[in-house]
Amino acid sequence: MSDTTKEEPTGAILQRDKQTYAIVPRTPVGLISAEVLNALNTVVKKYAIPIVKITSGQRLALVGVKPEEVDAIWKDLGTDVGQALALCLHFVQACPGTTVCKFGLQDSLGLGIELEKLYSGRQLPAKFKMSVSGCPLCCSESFVRDLGVLGKKAGWTVIFGGHAGAKPRIGDIVADSLTKEGVVALAGKLLDHYAANAKKHERAARFVERVGIDSVKQAVLG
Repeated sequence: MSDTTKEEPTGAILQRDKQTYAIVPRTPVGLISAEVLNALNTVVKKYAIPIVKITSGQRLALVGVKPEEVDAIWKDLGTDVGQALALCLHFVQACPGTTVCKFGLQDSLGLGIELEKLYSGRQLPAKFKMSVSGCPLCCSESFVRDLGVLGKKAGWTVIFGGHAGAKPRIGDIVADSLTKEGVVALAGKLLDHYAANAKKHERAARFVERVGIDSVKQAVLG
C-alpha cells in the first residue's frame, strides 16, 4: 500500500477548514522591529491573509495561509520560523521590566532575549514555554509556564513545571535570589535534566508530577 501521508508546510498548523494554515513568526519576548512590522504589513496584503492574531505567547499568528504559499511567506518575512508543533522551546515571553515599567525590579526583556538565543534551537521531549517577569506582579505568568523566572529586589526566582492548559498546574520554586548568570546556568541544568528523563510528549508539569519536584531539585542543585 502506498504512503499517502502529506508533509505539512514548514512551521505551519493546519486550521479547522482542513485547507489553510497558520504560521507564527518568531518575535523574541514580543519585541517587533520597524523592519518586521513593514514585512508583516507587506506579506498580509500580498498574500491576502485574512486574520492576524496576537497570541498568548506574545507572537503574531498569520491565519488562513494557503499551503503552497507558506515557504514564500517565510522568505518574504525574513524572520526565524516560529515553531508550531515541534518538540522544542516554542517561545520566551517577557514583560517590560526595568526597561520601561515603573514596577520593574529586574531586566526581564534582557534576560528573556538571552534565554531565547541560548535555547531556541534545543530539542526537547515536548513543546516548552518560558516566561520572565520583572517583578512579583508576575505579568508574564511565570508560574504557569514550563520554566518561569520572576524578578525580586534580591534577584531572580526560578520556577519549574507550570502549565496553563487543560490540566493547569502552578509551578514549583526551584531557587531564589539568583543573578542573571545563575538563572541561565540553572535553566540549562533544568532543560538537561528534563530532556534526559522526561517521556516523549510529556510536558514539564506532568514530568514534575511523575517524578516529584524534590527529585528535580536534587538533580539540578546537588
